[in-house]
Amino acid sequence: MGFLSSAEAAVLRGIAQAMLPPPPPDITRWCEENIEFDERSPFPGRFRIDRFPFLRRIHEVLSPEHPCREVTVRGSAQWGKTVSVLNPTLAAWHEYGPLDSLVVHPTTSSATEWVRTKWMPMRRQAPSLRTLFGDGRGEQTDTLHNQETIRRDGSMKVVSAGSPDDLAGTTRRLVMMDDVSKFEMTPKGDPEQLAVSRAAGFEDAKIARISTPQVVGTCRVSRAFQRSTQEFYHVPCPHCGEMAPLTWENFRKNLNPERLAAAHFSCEACGCVIDHSHKVAMVSAGRWVPNNPAGDHPGFHLWRAYVPQRDWASIAIEYAQVMGWTGLKLTEVGEAAMRDPIDAQTEQTFWNDVIGMPYEQASKGPDWEKLRDRVENDESEVGRPIQRGTVPATGVILAAGVDCQGDRIEVQVVAFGRNYRRWVIDNQVVPHHISTEEARGALNQILKGTWRTEAGRRIALDVLAIDGGAYTEDVWDWALGHPYTRVIVTKGATSAMAPPLKRMEFDKRTDRMARRKRRQGFVVGVSQLKADFYTWLDKTDPAERGFCRFAAGLGDEYYRQITAEMRILKRATSGVMVSRWVIAEAGRRNEALDTMIMAEAGARYKQWTYMSDAAWDQLDVERGSPADDQQGDLFTAAIPVVAEPERPASPPAHVAPPVSGRIVPRPVPTPTQDEGTDWVPERSDWI
Repeated sequence: MGFLSSAEAAVLRGIAQAMLPPPPPDITRWCEENIEFDERSPFPGRFRIDRFPFLRRIHEVLSPEHPCREVTVRGSAQWGKTVSVLNPTLAAWHEYGPLDSLVVHPTTSSATEWVRTKWMPMRRQAPSLRTLFGDGRGEQTDTLHNQETIRRDGSMKVVSAGSPDDLAGTTRRLVMMDDVSKFEMTPKGDPEQLAVSRAAGFEDAKIARISTPQVVGTCRVSRAFQRSTQEFYHVPCPHCGEMAPLTWENFRKNLNPERLAAAHFSCEACGCVIDHSHKVAMVSAGRWVPNNPAGDHPGFHLWRAYVPQRDWASIAIEYAQVMGWTGLKLTEVGEAAMRDPIDAQTEQTFWNDVIGMPYEQASKGPDWEKLRDRVENDESEVGRPIQRGTVPATGVILAAGVDCQGDRIEVQVVAFGRNYRRWVIDNQVVPHHISTEEARGALNQILKGTWRTEAGRRIALDVLAIDGGAYTEDVWDWALGHPYTRVIVTKGATSAMAPPLKRMEFDKRTDRMARRKRRQGFVVGVSQLKADFYTWLDKTDPAERGFCRFAAGLGDEYYRQITAEMRILKRATSGVMVSRWVIAEAGRRNEALDTMIMAEAGARYKQWTYMSDAAWDQLDVERGSPADDQQGDLFTAAIPVVAEPERPASPPAHVAPPVSGRIVPRPVPTPTQDEGTDWVPERSDWI
């Protein structure tokens, strides 16, 4: 026998259920209920907050119910910022209620990669996201960069910082900026400020910046971190209980090149050793401590020493590789080498991606007179100047950098060797414009010519890099007449964060000329290379990695030019700090610095920074050995090596006078019958 329930009670229960507020948003709870890592993850299985206890506080301030409007997360790479912070925050906010969100990435390619490799896999795996957005298949398929909830009460837009039109045309309550330090200025303004303004219409909006840092002075995430609470994760000493953060300075002072596997910290209070076995317990008992309690929003810094994915020995080994410690004993490394950076570019990557700190680039070169005196007065066997025009008898990549001016062409020849060392072989001036036959003939002669090593062997240029930023058509007209394996055309990048070398982008045409240009044209990150070069130029130990040697007799003007620029920080009209390289003093020229950077670009094109020890060993054998004494034959004797004639007192009328402090290449005379002893004389009865 059944009973009918009260209709009124059923209606009231329905109303009560509809009026029930949603549970308080908890990003940590969302992670535990929805994230399950597959077998490709270092920690397969369900997300466990006890492995990442430092995330609780970050999740708390990113919650919709926390009153802060901005949040900054700065840290090293690959510790789960995207999977454990950005993605769960988006998901928890959309689960909490109707929402339009915005995710900003540095480039379109990085935005697409995030959607395909980070967001969509989680959307298909997490039960909450499948309920909200569907699995993205069949009728639920939507565009990659514009995704709408099934209930049509929310949407997520993914844009690039380089597309200001996409940024300007939207209003969003949640704005997430990933890799914000890599955002670059656009002609329509600062993309970071454009993204922030998208949330201006909401009182309860949330704006998050998540990124590894870049360069001191221009790093966006570090600038936001400086005005934040600057929270660092403090952990207790396992011996005395003293709370302190794990710092790079503490870690580095305890490194021993002979025992990298035993890398550890030490307690500043009791002096006891803190090894990796203490890490899990320490991190579990840690807490965030603000260094700037008066900051205007919560900001967090976390680096690789805290995360469970990597042990401390891996950090030590990676640093040892940067420092070139492999195979060295503690006594061989030396105290100075342990303190000072070795390779500027590699060190920046380590500093940003492992330590999570902004890197301070060199801002200017040494005083030119001190550099000249150091070079000219060094009497040591390994540090003394080499003879001008002579290549060291070792494995090197011989490269020339060429800069075109209105009335001349500047050419610098540099040998690049193992361990980032370089030797300036010569610096020349061709007193003609690139469009003239004389100029092109001189450049052709440089390509055809050879340089003598200290052991007597003659080697030719491996590559010539010519700047195509000025007189572009004339430069390309000459360069396309030579193989792309030996001549490349370069153009300086406008961005201070551009990679050292990147192929130029041309129209997607299929004609032969476009294909040649795509193979032969490169964009050079001159800002990075200048900072690296000035870092290396400061090195005074000839045995140190990255040491620069110079030929004797280059002249004062060369040293004035090679140190002519300095890096300054300047506030753009948008309020963002940007870096610029400018001439340090009025009247100084910088062609020697430019041609040095072009020569380095050519060496990098020839894999200077990527060559293995085996490849360098092979070059040592090929170019470091003495010249072969070979018996000449009839054909080799027909074109003798002619001694260079005496330089005339005055140049011919069609040749401009040389620039002070430079060498003007002289044309090689055509051999005649009475020049040289090996010439075969003419005979009428030779048969």
